[in-house]
Amino acid sequence: MFHEVVDGSGGSAAVGVEDTDAGDGGDGSIDAGSGGDGVEAAALLAAFEAMLVEAVDGIDAAGAGDGSTPDPATIERVDAGDVRDLTVEEAVSVLAAADGRDADAMVAELRDHLLMGMATAVLDVDTIAASIDADLTGQEVQQVLEGRAAMTLAQLAEVMAVVETRKP
Repeated sequence: MFHEVVDGSGGSAAVGVEDTDAGDGGDGSIDAGSGGDGVEAAALLAAFEAMLVEAVDGIDAAGAGDGSTPDPATIERVDAGDVRDLTVEEAVSVLAAADGRDADAMVAELRDHLLMGMATAVLDVDTIAASIDADLTGQEVQQVLEGRAAMTLAQLAEVMAVVETRKP
């Protein structure tokens, strides 16, 4: 799942919290803070893409594990390397099909991870909104975290980078 890229269990897609050179430093990257330690949004987005490409390869090789198949347009976008604007739900449908897991449960797990990370980092939605490049207000950040509005993978990467960078 996407939160596993920062805790080390994301396999080949893992991003080290101390690894600030992994991103390209271009648009979408988050300032790591005064200590220089942190996670960049660009590195997270690249890791998410790697997870999705690996999952699509698994689906192509073995078919969907539980008989469900993600939307073919979503698979095409992953194959084309166009994952930035996929919604979290679309991307998770690919991961769920490859692993034979329930997509709704995986999305809930991701949201729980983000909310717990916010509590650990003592962050509120307004602070996150002010810290990301995505054009979201604090209310909109709250809505995407709660699942009341769609969140793209690019937005997820930015929010996750802020949360992971600010954790003690």
